[in-house]
Amino acid sequence: MADSGLLFIPDISGFTKFVNQTEVDHSRYIIQELLETMINANQLQLQVSEVEGDAILFYRFGDAPSLDEIYNQVQHMFCSFHSTLQSNAARRICQCSACKHADMLTLKVITHRGNFTTYNVKDFKKLIGKDVISAHQLLKNDIPFHEYWLVTDSFFSEANTGNQLPAALKWEKGNKRTEEGQINFFYSLLTPLKDQIKNNTRDKPGIKGKRLKVLTLQREYDENIQRLFAVLGDINHRPLWMEGLKGVDQISSPVNKVGTSHQCILDKNIEVMTTSDFQSDDYSIIMEETDGKKMFTCRFELYKKDDNNTLLTLHFFLKQNPVLILVFRLFMKKKFVKKMKRSMENLAAFLKTNEATCCHC
Repeated sequence: MADSGLLFIPDISGFTKFVNQTEVDHSRYIIQELLETMINANQLQLQVSEVEGDAILFYRFGDAPSLDEIYNQVQHMFCSFHSTLQSNAARRICQCSACKHADMLTLKVITHRGNFTTYNVKDFKKLIGKDVISAHQLLKNDIPFHEYWLVTDSFFSEANTGNQLPAALKWEKGNKRTEEGQINFFYSLLTPLKDQIKNNTRDKPGIKGKRLKVLTLQREYDENIQRLFAVLGDINHRPLWMEGLKGVDQISSPVNKVGTSHQCILDKNIEVMTTSDFQSDDYSIIMEETDGKKMFTCRFELYKKDDNNTLLTLHFFLKQNPVLILVFRLFMKKKFVKKMKRSMENLAAFLKTNEATCCHC
């Protein structure tokens, strides 16, 4: 027997174009993070029936929340979605197409009230009923925009009584013709909500205060700047060319960005490193990594000499601490220089023997 309930479907607009035109490797991480963001933004105790690639089917049986309560849910989910995109854009270092064009994605939300029920397929709870079909059909409509909140006509008329929705919501009428008849609805653009999103930029996790450059090394590579940086920024590949690095562990993000941390497993100890800064333009890419105690920073500077030739400069900085600087110069510098020169040679060999590899940071 079918029960009355609320169907709530947030759907990522631009998903198909995004996946077709970008690298699958990083696009899947971006979509996964956005879907998880929407699930975490669930304030109305909605149940998740299933994740449908670019959409989530939420539902709730019983009396539906008021329209203004649903609007608050839509607002929170939409702003959380775009806040995640903005945060990733602010911290992005990866130059792949997926990471560069994630801001093309946005969100629309379908809200429908109707009769449906559930059935189980092993551990999965599925929804069934004509209103479930109707809600999905509404995802494809003639609305000439990509970010909006859609409410079906009967639900809107019934629930709107006594609700005080923001005046910024400018409702338009629409309809969807199906084999079962016509579904009437109202919709309002969500674009103005973007003005409410706070700038969530964080302090860069580098050395605080003054620092001293203690070492500079250079080498030219017969390699495109983008591919060289993709290999340098790929934390998982570091042990394959970095001298003395036995492995990496506990990488905090599947896509390297400012704030991503990882453990370097060395001969005698484990060092935590964090991607702490990034800058780029048409001819240069600069990335910094800082240790967990914020005592030293490695700065990678890549300069494009031509399409297939890149100059890599490594700068090493220490926190302005006389004892630390003295210890480095007396006991560590010579051995460290030897390791890093060997690493730069290994990197050249790695690039040649992995020419078909197109890795991203």
